[in-house]
Amino acid sequence: MARQPIDDFAAALPAAQRTSVYQSTKGTHEKRTKLLFDNFEDPNRLREIAGQIKQHVIEHLDTYLPAVEAKLQANGAHVHWAATAESACEAVLRIMRARGATKMVKAKTMVSEEIELAPFLEKHGIEALETDLGEFIVQIDGDHPSHIVRPIIHKSRQEIARSFEREGLGAYNDDPETITRRARQFLRHKYLEADVGLTGANFVSVESGRLVVVTNEGNSRFSLAATKCHIALVGIEKLVPRDRDLGLLLNLLARSATAQQLTVYTEYISGPKAADQPDGPEEMHVIFVDNGRTEVLASECREILRCIRCGACLNVCPVYRQASGHAYRSVYPGPVGAVLSPLLAKDKFSELADLPKASSLCGACHEVCPVNIPIPDLLLRLRAKGKAEGAPLASVGTPPMGVWALLATQPTSGKAALFGGKVLNYLPTKLIPVPALRAWEEKRVLPAWRGGEFRKWMKQRPKP
Repeated sequence: MARQPIDDFAAALPAAQRTSVYQSTKGTHEKRTKLLFDNFEDPNRLREIAGQIKQHVIEHLDTYLPAVEAKLQANGAHVHWAATAESACEAVLRIMRARGATKMVKAKTMVSEEIELAPFLEKHGIEALETDLGEFIVQIDGDHPSHIVRPIIHKSRQEIARSFEREGLGAYNDDPETITRRARQFLRHKYLEADVGLTGANFVSVESGRLVVVTNEGNSRFSLAATKCHIALVGIEKLVPRDRDLGLLLNLLARSATAQQLTVYTEYISGPKAADQPDGPEEMHVIFVDNGRTEVLASECREILRCIRCGACLNVCPVYRQASGHAYRSVYPGPVGAVLSPLLAKDKFSELADLPKASSLCGACHEVCPVNIPIPDLLLRLRAKGKAEGAPLASVGTPPMGVWALLATQPTSGKAALFGGKVLNYLPTKLIPVPALRAWEEKRVLPAWRGGEFRKWMKQRPKP
């Protein structure tokens, strides 16, 4: 994706697209909040416990990874280790070539997006078809997902209808039911023709070696029903110690991601089919992917590895709502992406070092995170890292924080700045004499003044 500061990208975003992203994320966030507090007496305590479980896992991966390998092998699965994106793609290719396979159906998996698996396989003559409806639409458009959970949050049904017409899936019709039915008809025979089904895993239990895959469309189940080989791509941080931990994490995941009590399909996959089972994959391969995660584990931002990819931080983030996912120039958008993407970029950190600065540090992302990741703290740590390494500012016109520090510690200067902010609402941008302030004002509009004046109220209020 082309490099472009987030505020520049947001400024050029079509109004209809921004409205769609804003309304969708806002609605999901509000439903999530109501559902959590309706269903649980103290949901914040549950978030703390879930965070402790996931933190325990990442602090003890050296113990849990060998243990889960042994359990998976005992269940009949083949376990592979991939240190890089390239080695993960090569592992998938080797498995397919060993079977003479040329067709794959894929359930939604962020790791496959991260390692760019589908383009890699296509270059080697293998059809790798996305079966999640949103991912399928992104794929036929040559586009990228803009949300962790809802890949096409940035698209309208009219755009989708035009894409289906272009691909020969039917005459233009933007009725959602018609769009879904046409996708189902196209994909159904693809499931039956495929040699290999690929999934990710939301969680892997070390205790039982079971992979847990959650979907709302059932496409992962279809992907495994007729194929003879199952490949699972799993980030090394996806482990949970015990089966009982899944009760907590699945409840929090569904509510945080889609404001559901539980996703429609929750699959527990222990291994290839047993001898007495009539259908299912005869082989199961689990590829544990590192791709920079051990470096993240060694950093001061290791808490980000708790992430369960629910997307709640995207839904509440004011920057994401205004800019949409593509502004982040990486697979992982929003607050989680602003932390994770620069870390996974490793030697290309400077190219994404502006992402941690694209945040108001309001703390909402931390408040909604189901595993209690202190995202604002991690953003600050990455900002310090960027400054130490001489990374560029988030955008042209961003003033140094020293100016803010001066205003915040000098009451007289601070009051003058507040008054100046009111003046800027009425002063034409071209008349602002300070170049840096003029560049800032060209991209930002202060909200209309509402309410009374706090300092006057404070002086006039009765003394306690």
